[in-house]
Amino acid sequence: MSDQQNLYKFEEELYDKQIELVCGVDEVGRGPLAGPVVVAACIMPPLLRIKGINDSKKLTEKKREELYKIIVKEAIAYNVVFVSEKEVDELNIYQATKKGMLEAINGLKVKPEHVLIDAMPLGELELPHTSIIHGDALSASIAAASILAKVTRDHFMEKMDVKYPNYGFKRHKGYCTKAHIEALEKYGPCAIHRKTFAPVSKYFTKQLSLDLFGDEDNKE
Repeated sequence: MSDQQNLYKFEEELYDKQIELVCGVDEVGRGPLAGPVVVAACIMPPLLRIKGINDSKKLTEKKREELYKIIVKEAIAYNVVFVSEKEVDELNIYQATKKGMLEAINGLKVKPEHVLIDAMPLGELELPHTSIIHGDALSASIAAASILAKVTRDHFMEKMDVKYPNYGFKRHKGYCTKAHIEALEKYGPCAIHRKTFAPVSKYFTKQLSLDLFGDEDNKE
């Protein structure tokens, strides 16, 4: 069995049980210092086999864009949800991701019969579901969701690059790169940085200290 066929293993087992509305769910953006977590849920037609589909991290940007267009066109239903950096700070990244996944699934216009989830346990989900470790590399439905989430988030961060041009968001999409750290050191955080994520948090800790105790260097 080829790798491409292996990606439909979980789906085929469900299709064999007459479960046709299989939803894949995945997120992108748990690790970055800035920007939202983006979660996608999608239900693909049972007989459709998309050539080249894979975990979005394993694809080139060009290939992701091509597959994104196919997925959007062919999906029975899909839903993409943003969980803002403010919600990430308030809830913590784990709970924020869980919230996004539940919203993405529950917001689908077609109710799935079974949900395949990338890694995250979703005990609160009332629908039948399976959490699969590294699911974006093992399930075509989850891979499709990962592509939807990745392309959507990348496009958003490119818009943020225009709004906040000092940080290089177009290049690193908010992840912790050397260039991003250097920009933080030079300009400090902007509105879409996650206050609770190190090394961003140190700037807010420093500011809180100044607000509480004043700037010792400037005291008479």
